[in-house]
Amino acid sequence: MAKTKSSSKIKSREKILDYILVVVFIGILIITLYPFLNVLAISLNDPIDTMRNINFIIPRKFTWNNYVSVFRDNNLIQPFMLSVLRTVVGTVISLVSTSMIAYVLSRRDFYFNKITTFLFLITMYVSGGMVPEYLLMVRTLNLKNSFWVYLLPGMIWAYNIILMRSFMDGLPDALQEAARIDGANDFTIWAKIIMPLCTPVLATVALFYAVGQWNSFMDTYLYAKDLPTLQYVLYEIMQKAEMKIDPHAADQMVNAVSPLSTRMAVTIIATVPILVVYPFLQKYFVGGMTVGAVKD
Repeated sequence: MAKTKSSSKIKSREKILDYILVVVFIGILIITLYPFLNVLAISLNDPIDTMRNINFIIPRKFTWNNYVSVFRDNNLIQPFMLSVLRTVVGTVISLVSTSMIAYVLSRRDFYFNKITTFLFLITMYVSGGMVPEYLLMVRTLNLKNSFWVYLLPGMIWAYNIILMRSFMDGLPDALQEAARIDGANDFTIWAKIIMPLCTPVLATVALFYAVGQWNSFMDTYLYAKDLPTLQYVLYEIMQKAEMKIDPHAADQMVNAVSPLSTRMAVTIIATVPILVVYPFLQKYFVGGMTVGAVKD
């Protein structure tokens, strides 16, 4: 009887704990989703109604005018295609470069392994600054208004190199030794053995690079205004957004688009492509972050 009572008490405590966890997770879910739902609701709500109260998650007066205004007054097709191109090409080039460097650093017979890794780590905390970078891009490399200015500066990130190297360190050495016995060189080992085994971390790093390329607009602002990307055009739209309405003219207020509504519509336009891609990489993303992190 005593064992039965103790077990029932344990079960009741576990149920209470489960209920508490459910409430906590629901609260975290609400806190996480509310900002995005609020932005989405404002972008789809009538601007004049939004001025009265912006704290809502469902459009009170649904309208497409905010999005129509953004697409009607600005040619977004070419900037969008340029953003997609730089994201795809830049991500592929960065993956190849990062994986090659990470493979070299993961080699135990590479004599300068530690010093090279240390030099990469320094770049995560210390940079040359904007002025030297600008002079390098414009005067030395002559990349102003060139598509290469979107690819070369961010081709490798030190953090991604360390992440990928940590993953490769966990792969069995016997695979590379067997390949060398069969006559494979380093490039063959990297391409046909290491890369297929690194799918989780490759997807993780690809997501990092893709998000960085897609969201970047300062490089366009500094180096390539003749090749505007979607983010830069959307940034200009938000900067130029002004509400010019006579509050006493009701006919003008019907089709009004406020700066706040424009900013929210622009935010949704810039965010949706990444939200569409992320679910396909989510399982690889989690695997790549955890497997590389548990290595001793």
